[in-house]
Amino acid sequence: MLKKDKKYTYFEAGEGTPIIVLHGLMGGLSNFDGVANFFPKYGYKVVIPELPLYTQSLLKTNVKAFSKFVKDFIVHKGFEKVILLGNSLGGHIALYHAKMYPELMKGLVITGSSGLYESGMGESYPKRGDYEYIKKKSEDVFYDPKVATKEIVDEVFATVNDRIKLLKTLTIAKSAIRHNMAKDLPKMETPTCIIWGKNDKVTPPNVAEEFNKLLPNSELFWIDKCGHAAMMEHPDEFNKLLLAWLQKNNI
Repeated sequence: MLKKDKKYTYFEAGEGTPIIVLHGLMGGLSNFDGVANFFPKYGYKVVIPELPLYTQSLLKTNVKAFSKFVKDFIVHKGFEKVILLGNSLGGHIALYHAKMYPELMKGLVITGSSGLYESGMGESYPKRGDYEYIKKKSEDVFYDPKVATKEIVDEVFATVNDRIKLLKTLTIAKSAIRHNMAKDLPKMETPTCIIWGKNDKVTPPNVAEEFNKLLPNSELFWIDKCGHAAMMEHPDEFNKLLLAWLQKNNI
């Protein structure tokens, strides 16, 4: 059940330390049901805000503006410190937030995150009218192509065929490349859990290794037979790894 509160729309479940989940460019590709159902049982409040990827002016359609949106949301909710969990673009926004507002961060979790390496998000769009092509692109996100249900492919197809959304998607892609985090990461002390699919084609495994090398306070975990959206393709394993890390680090 989504809550609406001033300019924010979000899902919320459980009580305790807030885990704020940040989705990627294609909302449907960032299906966090597993996380939402699991963590409230262990004393965490899971909050999934709808990011304004397609609803703000072009000037506010960038990684920096989205992380300011997250900060304003945290303040609005009255949370003191939070765990940010981001997939893909959501991971990038979470990283940028940790750089800008470290005082609000209790922990950071990134999976298939952009911020160091962008595989041409833009190059695929000239064929946007071709459903089979979009289906193949969507299937590439996962190790098991069957995870890309018709519903997911339809959503991606609708997004890239909406001119305004397409323009904004390309604007975000450019912003992601512009906000490369390589120089910032060594200065970021927030405890960070990196969970990565060994078969991620979008942000390949060496990207995870690079994040782990550059971040001073990080730990890297692999999930086998897994693509770009680990929490969706292997929810149980993802949750188990994350819970163990949170408990070990007392977060």
